[in-house]
Amino acid sequence: MSYFDWGIIVAYMVGVVGIGVIAGFFRKRTTEGGHYFLADQSLTWPIIGLAMFAANISTVHLVSLAQSAYTSGLLYGNYEWMAGFTLVLLSLFFAPLYLRSRVPTLPDYLERRYNRNCRDVLSVVSLISAIVIHIGVALFTAAAVLCFICGIPETKTILGMSAQMFFIVVLGVLTGIYTVIGGLLAVVWTESIQTVLLLIGAICITAVGYHAVGGWDALANLLATQPHPLLGKEGTVELSTRSFLHMMHPANDNTVIANVPWYSILLGYPVIGIWYWCCDQTIVQRVLAAKDEKNARLGPLFCAFIKILPVFLFVLPGIICVGLVQKGYFGAGVGPASSKDAYPFMVTHLLPVGLKGLVIAAMLAAAMQTCSAALNSAATLFAYDIWKRWRPQTTDHSLVTIGRWTTVVATVMAIVLSPIFGHYDTIFKGLNVLICYVAPPITAVFLVGVFWKRAGGRAAFLTMVAGGFIGAAGFFLDFFKDSIVSPQAVTASPVWNLIYNVLLKDFMLASFGIFCICVLIQVIASLLMPEPLKEEAKALVWEHWSEPFKSRCGTGLSDYRLMSAIVFLTFVVLYIIFR
Repeated sequence: MSYFDWGIIVAYMVGVVGIGVIAGFFRKRTTEGGHYFLADQSLTWPIIGLAMFAANISTVHLVSLAQSAYTSGLLYGNYEWMAGFTLVLLSLFFAPLYLRSRVPTLPDYLERRYNRNCRDVLSVVSLISAIVIHIGVALFTAAAVLCFICGIPETKTILGMSAQMFFIVVLGVLTGIYTVIGGLLAVVWTESIQTVLLLIGAICITAVGYHAVGGWDALANLLATQPHPLLGKEGTVELSTRSFLHMMHPANDNTVIANVPWYSILLGYPVIGIWYWCCDQTIVQRVLAAKDEKNARLGPLFCAFIKILPVFLFVLPGIICVGLVQKGYFGAGVGPASSKDAYPFMVTHLLPVGLKGLVIAAMLAAAMQTCSAALNSAATLFAYDIWKRWRPQTTDHSLVTIGRWTTVVATVMAIVLSPIFGHYDTIFKGLNVLICYVAPPITAVFLVGVFWKRAGGRAAFLTMVAGGFIGAAGFFLDFFKDSIVSPQAVTASPVWNLIYNVLLKDFMLASFGIFCICVLIQVIASLLMPEPLKEEAKALVWEHWSEPFKSRCGTGLSDYRLMSAIVFLTFVVLYIIFR
């Protein structure tokens, strides 16, 4: 790393924190919770879409998607493109109900639709997921990348702690500073800037790598004729063009590591996708801050269009790295020591001085923007859904103070918990395994509640508790399955065989299975314990599935119905091309 590269990184870090501070002082005379937590509910659709995309993209995407592509090709790009369909659901069915209720948080929406108990459960789950899933994994990945790029062993001691922990602390503290001061306005301002920087860096690494490998045909030929660089190191891989340059794989495909069959994706992704894009406070908070229903609907659709890019900017570089190593571009036998080093390896070996600093700054931006978004969501959840319940007389000024202290505590907790992701073989796998066991009961309760008026509060609470226990048990068994469940026990015991096939064999199918159980519980419980629909809940459930299409918000390309159809058809065409 040259001094010029380090200068770019330092200048960027100072600039981002400075922008957050300016955003805070820009609102320094405002003490209302709506200003701090929901940016005055004044966001327009371009900012909403860009901010949603930015909150989703992190260093986890840069590193783990390239890592997964290095071993499995375009397969894990499904997590990006399937999101397009889920964002259409958010625009059509969820966003209008959220905005009409004018709730500051999704737990507040759940209370109005069901009861207080459901709100409390979702508040706790959302708070934990914001800290662990969004903040912790982003800090862990960013620290690992910095260790690699700086050439510092992760275990080397810096100021009394490991190098990885040192970087985690530095990134966490800097992000916490501008989030505490500026609130959601600071988050949105910095996200918009950081997303542009992130995309510039990703475009550079993809373009340089694509040119170096010789283009698409040359890459396809290398993949079809050359062995995988990690053959014998991380599993048996028999490369073929069908495996690496296509999205959908059959169940018996042995040409990739960690195969996920096409039916697992089609069944499992909607469960985790609806939770992540339609029911998670960290993402949906941008929609809650929309200026009006038109912007709330168009923002997610704009985000869906942007979601086309990650497959080419974050997944493709991992495949290109395979081709370059096969080609001997870096030298005979020279390549990443492990699959997780694929993206940083390309950064350090392909980009010139100056551009390296820009890409590293983009990777820091990705981690910081994810953390800042989740920190603000955690502050909102705690202030509105926990603190104000027990102290209803709390003023808006005091709520802002509580939210800022929550940001500090959440930052510390994320720093402490982030190293647990080192337990998994790959970061992306660990992240998605966790989500697959958390999402099903929440997805079930929201989905049933939005479309079925007879869904009752007691049934919803029972569903969330029962589904939570099933998911926790599944995650616990998956985490310790190597020491708890032996292949012999699975074969010999019908009980273990059932548990293994439902909860452990395929985490995507496990998510779908738990979701079906949760829906069944809620429907049966609602029929056995009928409750009249509350007056305030009548506006929070659709009378008929076609009702969301009847509201008129804009004409031409600003008509959400036309744009939803365009988004849907665009992703269908992409899947036909890359199937």
